[in-house]
Amino acid sequence: MTTTALFEQLEAEARAGLPAHVAGYVAATAGAGQCHAEGLRDWAAARLVPRVLQGVSRTDEQLAATTVLGTPLRTPVLLAPMAQQVAAHPRGEAEAARAVAAAGSLLGVSTNTAVPFDAVAQAGAPWWYQVYVLRDRSLTGLLVDRAAAAGASALVLTVDTTALTQVDPAAASIEPTAWPPGPGRERLTALTGADLADRDAGAATPALDVDLATIGWLAERTGLPVVVKGVLHPDDARACAQAGAAGVVVSTHGGRRLGESVTSAAALPGVVAAVRSVDPAVEVYADSGVRSGAAVAWALAQGARAVFVGRPAWWGLAARGADGVAAVLDALTAELVTTLRQCGDVRA
Repeated sequence: MTTTALFEQLEAEARAGLPAHVAGYVAATAGAGQCHAEGLRDWAAARLVPRVLQGVSRTDEQLAATTVLGTPLRTPVLLAPMAQQVAAHPRGEAEAARAVAAAGSLLGVSTNTAVPFDAVAQAGAPWWYQVYVLRDRSLTGLLVDRAAAAGASALVLTVDTTALTQVDPAAASIEPTAWPPGPGRERLTALTGADLADRDAGAATPALDVDLATIGWLAERTGLPVVVKGVLHPDDARACAQAGAAGVVVSTHGGRRLGESVTSAAALPGVVAAVRSVDPAVEVYADSGVRSGAAVAWALAQGARAVFVGRPAWWGLAARGADGVAAVLDALTAELVTTLRQCGDVRA
């Protein structure tokens, strides 16, 4: 079964068992959905130039293996941070982490997780904590402190959500909260262990004053490397590298940021070139529409260190729990290995 057929099957299974507003939330895109549709098209249209007489004698495991920020992995296919995973499965990220550990991958954990960090860490998978800087920065500080203490090995500063995607109001209210659209008082209390009764009503909404200095603030506070997610313009990528970012993620937030946005596949080569002009050690990752092993191989050929996959894994979690997430990661990795064998490896 191709990855395309598998992902369609998992989505169909998930939608059959989910409330319509939950499925609608996951599928929602910005504008008329053009960035999302074009992103899928651009990744699918990427082409490789196979090499020959390269003597590809490495094992499948050796072909797929990589490192991200020094962490050894068995695959460059990583699980993107995604909100509302408890709507897909009662154990949310803790269930997804089981699949990630088995696949030898890495898990992104959303600021909007409803699962305690310790429960995620127990699966044994390496994980990064995705950070939305909140209007009350002391709350962000508490969250990143707890994540670091629980074993997060990097922070993923998400910078592309300065305005919320306009979606069906029913789809946005999976978990009604006193503080929309932030992570909510109950979840913040559970994650931070702090008494939040006296916080302002807007304390947990995303801040609009995030700037390059935030990279250094997060790194200094936690001692963790900071990866900036949502970078599309080469000048922004260059500035992030100069400000101390350990990596950048070329991302359109799964087409949820701006309907008229350039796609991540189109932006990737320029971002890689910009980052390398500052510091070749800064790693570049990509997401938003990767749906095949060939697309993963193309990203590696452009200089990406790894890719993140989002919606297919969310549908897999909803349809089959950890087995569904594992099916997505394993299928992409298997297709990647086949592609690398046909191409003589492609890593830039």
